[in-house]
Amino acid sequence: MQAKAVAKTVRIAPRKARMVLDLIRGKEVGEAIAILKLTNKRTSPVVEKLIKSAVANAEHNYDMDIDSLYISEAYANEGPTLKRFRPRAQGRATKINKRTSHITIVVSEPAQEEVQETEETKVEENA
Repeated sequence: MQAKAVAKTVRIAPRKARMVLDLIRGKEVGEAIAILKLTNKRTSPVVEKLIKSAVANAEHNYDMDIDSLYISEAYANEGPTLKRFRPRAQGRATKINKRTSHITIVVSEPAQEEVQETEETKVEENA
């Protein structure tokens, strides 16, 4: 079971958004939010808000346990590009591309086999 949240046409270049998404992919939700709070990038608050939205979707729509959720997918696709011109020397103009992103976060509960394996390793460690 999985739940997702999508932010469309975010005014951040996808290449820059992917740097932050790579930090949190595969992490538990609480750990991912803690990482984002300490990451000094413009994308961090947007991704944090998106994670909270995905968790709320999971809890409200699918009755999932929010304590066991982890980020199974996190990706940024390219959105529409705003094309602008900037004046340059000798009466010329150059094109400026202001890129946008569609950012998607998917949260999932761990599969039953993964849960059993982690419980078995905890029992072995305590013995």
